[in-house]
Amino acid sequence: MRKPIEKLGYTLFIIGFGFFLISQFLGEYKVDEATLAKVAGDNEKSRMLIEAFEPGTYRFSFGLISDLDKAIEQVNDSQNLTYSFSDSDLEKLSVTLLNEKKVVDFNLAEDFFGDREKDQFRENALKDYGGWLEGQTFESSADLKERLREVNKNIISYEINSKKGFDRYEQKSLRYDIARASSTNPVNKRPGLFLMLTYGLCIIGALLIFLPRLKTEHPGIKNNGIFHRSMTNRGWLGIITGSFLILFYIVLYFAPEHMVNWVIMVDPISHWIKGSEAGQFFLYGYIYTLAILVMGVRMIIKYRHSKYQIIRTISVMFFQTAFAFLIPEILIRLNKPYHDFKNIWPLDYSFFFDTRINEMIESGTLGIFMLGWGTALIIIAVPVLVYFFGKRWYCSWVCGCGGLAETLGDPYRQLSDRSLGAWKVERWMVHGVLVLAVVMTAGVLYTYWTGSSEILGVSSYGLREWYGAWIGAGFAGVVGTGFYPLMGNRVWCRFGCPLAAYLGIVQRFKSRFRITTNGGQCISCGNCSVYCEMGIDVRWYAQRGQNIIRASCVGCGICSSVCPRGVLNLENRDEEGRFNKPILIGNDSITLEK
Repeated sequence: MRKPIEKLGYTLFIIGFGFFLISQFLGEYKVDEATLAKVAGDNEKSRMLIEAFEPGTYRFSFGLISDLDKAIEQVNDSQNLTYSFSDSDLEKLSVTLLNEKKVVDFNLAEDFFGDREKDQFRENALKDYGGWLEGQTFESSADLKERLREVNKNIISYEINSKKGFDRYEQKSLRYDIARASSTNPVNKRPGLFLMLTYGLCIIGALLIFLPRLKTEHPGIKNNGIFHRSMTNRGWLGIITGSFLILFYIVLYFAPEHMVNWVIMVDPISHWIKGSEAGQFFLYGYIYTLAILVMGVRMIIKYRHSKYQIIRTISVMFFQTAFAFLIPEILIRLNKPYHDFKNIWPLDYSFFFDTRINEMIESGTLGIFMLGWGTALIIIAVPVLVYFFGKRWYCSWVCGCGGLAETLGDPYRQLSDRSLGAWKVERWMVHGVLVLAVVMTAGVLYTYWTGSSEILGVSSYGLREWYGAWIGAGFAGVVGTGFYPLMGNRVWCRFGCPLAAYLGIVQRFKSRFRITTNGGQCISCGNCSVYCEMGIDVRWYAQRGQNIIRASCVGCGICSSVCPRGVLNLENRDEEGRFNKPILIGNDSITLEK
């Protein structure tokens, strides 16, 4: 009976996923002056944008964004020409600012500027971005001119484009807002219907694939040809899946204006939860949570012979749904700061950003609690809980990244590289990212306390932007999830997560958690090593009867759950070697199918 139901499940899932892909290309984008004025606002640069952009109808978002970028560039070029210093201005200014002792004196520039708004803007910008030149000595006005040219570039990049034109942050927001406001399609009119035709069919299809296994498959781990399937052994299906995930993350983080129909589709859910329309990251959180919940059902069915795996899976499903998705969105509905109470710095790398700190402080008692709670997790909870339970308390029971890896990524855990070379790369990379996170955060706090963004010639704003784009979005998102079908399900956790590195340091040197082994019972079947998502050669330890205390081990317990001889147990053990009562040993009630 399983086969017909499973085929129906695959059919429904493919139909739902097909509707999902097609929905993004339905309808068109109608842009008029009213739409531009509504999104861009009522100010000088917005009026210039309306004049530069020719209203029209676009079949796809790519044409709209291309024309919009041209209009924005035209506005910025015009404003830069108006408010920046020309080469002749810099020539005169460099002569004016130097007194007879060749020392820069900004008081000498008073006659250089007039009373017009343009002159006042340029004078203030010069003092803000070139004030560090005050009192410096130059051999000639030509030398000063070169420094002023650098100042002028910063004025253009950070002052004129942000106040008189459109900086890159505003451009990104403008692209998305205009694309969403101008989108006219069936999804806009019937989002609930498309929600059922896409997510509804995919969920039903997935459950029809998984649920029959409760009766048709005996409890116990079975390899079932995982290395002979295209999806689970880097075949064409796996490559296509990985490519889609990579593309999805790139568009989500860097070009959300090309997925507005997908965002509009979840508006009914967003209005129900937080009382406002959805955004790109609400869509992301919704899909992320659904993936963990649906694939969590699969995980429970597959490992139902182990109480440890059942409870652990329910735990990550709960924390993702409640703490990572619902509570933060409900906080927004209550006009409180968005906050994931289970997220910990340095994984939550923006926790100490000035905007976050100010937002929490300004929101009153709850905000102060958020700030104290987050700090306490870093300083107290991490070392204490890791000492008693190992890094598994977070990485395998609470973390959203780990939750997705354990559920959606479970079919790919055998693809993790177990070579010595991979382990060496892992050690350097994961601790390197931790160092970067610490340096970036130190720069952020320095700027918050002193007001200065320059540290040894490096901009703290540039550093945090670089970290957010390349580590927070690129590594954790694009690579971390997109590479599931290519490099296994814990690529980010192994090679990039700074919190995993912090937890691992504590676990390696000061933790009672370990996986104990009984080498006399090991039959060298290799299941434990194959299923280790962290690339640890567990069999090597098992054969020798050595306890596993590796810093990278996340304590998922799958190695114990797939061991046919009960060789591996998850234990809490004190430093003198006395054993405490095991906490949910992962190999209970194992049966094997021949």
